[in-house]
Amino acid sequence: MDKPVTIEIFKAETNIELALPIADEGIKAGFPSPAQDFMDLAIDLNKELVKHPAATFYGRVKGDSMIDAGIYDGDILIIDKSLDPRDGDMAVCYIDGEFTIKHIKIEKDVIWLIPANEQYKPIKVTEDNDFLIWGIVTYSIKKQR
Repeated sequence: MDKPVTIEIFKAETNIELALPIADEGIKAGFPSPAQDFMDLAIDLNKELVKHPAATFYGRVKGDSMIDAGIYDGDILIIDKSLDPRDGDMAVCYIDGEFTIKHIKIEKDVIWLIPANEQYKPIKVTEDNDFLIWGIVTYSIKKQR
């Protein structure tokens, strides 16, 4: 088995509201708009990103097996345990005592855990594995610096 991407799991604290300013007109990559000097709209990231509060967790990525999917060491993932897994989803899986993040490929008689880094091999899940699809990744938050 490849070196797993580990993840630190944190419960989503959604009963706190934190309204942050938002440039709802979009952020231009060209010349700035004078209207953006007057941002009075606000966004609450809990309301925007967490659809099922009781089943949502945050996880900090440790590892590099998903870098080609844009998931890097230190990124924070929003994980929803209430969603039914579908073929191709990015999921946090528990396999043989460890958590890992992979795309899941669901076939008739087998599940594959597919990394997004060519240095890692897919993992075939068999009935001999202690396996659980723990939750589905719905968003990732990147640190730019």
